[in-house]
Amino acid sequence: GWETVKDGYIDEGWKDTVLLMPGEEVDVLMRFDGFAGRYLYHCHNLEHEDLGMMRNFEIA
Repeated sequence: GWETVKDGYIDEGWKDTVLLMPGEEVDVLMRFDGFAGRYLYHCHNLEHEDLGMMRNFEIA
């Protein structure tokens, strides 16, 4: 299960994926200097798409 993930294993380096366990929350800070356009964020559990865990946003 998820209890086997060692501390620090997923905390190193830049990434565009965040591992969340049930009940956890995260704030994501992103910089889009020079990258105007449409972007998408989503949960990798496809059934969550209808619950608002898949949204697009636009950087002007």
